[in-house]
Amino acid sequence: MNIRMQGYDHPDAVKLNDQVQLEYIARYTDEGDATPLDASMFVPPNGLYLIAYDADERPVATGGWRTQDKNDEGYSDGDAEIKRMYVIPEARGLGLARRILALLEADARAAGRTRMVLETGDQQPEAIALYASSGYSPCEKFGHYRFHDNSICYAKPLAP
Repeated sequence: MNIRMQGYDHPDAVKLNDQVQLEYIARYTDEGDATPLDASMFVPPNGLYLIAYDADERPVATGGWRTQDKNDEGYSDGDAEIKRMYVIPEARGLGLARRILALLEADARAAGRTRMVLETGDQQPEAIALYASSGYSPCEKFGHYRFHDNSICYAKPLAP
């Protein structure tokens, strides 16, 4: 697998984002993730967007982080927020999400961020297991879905 930095608006990113939205709809029977995002949020040094490609150059996994600081949505100064972690069904179980997560954490740490945060949902047990086994702990809710009952937020300090 080859993991590369891409823009959030890259055609492969758009393709994977469309797939993850369909998965959200299937799991939550709503409109998908309506969190406002745009490509500028993932431009270094204020963020990063990664796509994993298989040997045939097919995009199979994605993940990004964006800078967050204290605001009325519950973020804190120094936060880096994980967004759009996704692995296509055929590539699950290969450790791609864990590899992408580690790269995102290292990049956010290098950018001076002090805490990695993320929001997931109670119908995503695979994500919950990944984050718990990667040192993330439940935290106070933040972000677009902070008032939704099925939203779960996690945080992990980024040691220098």
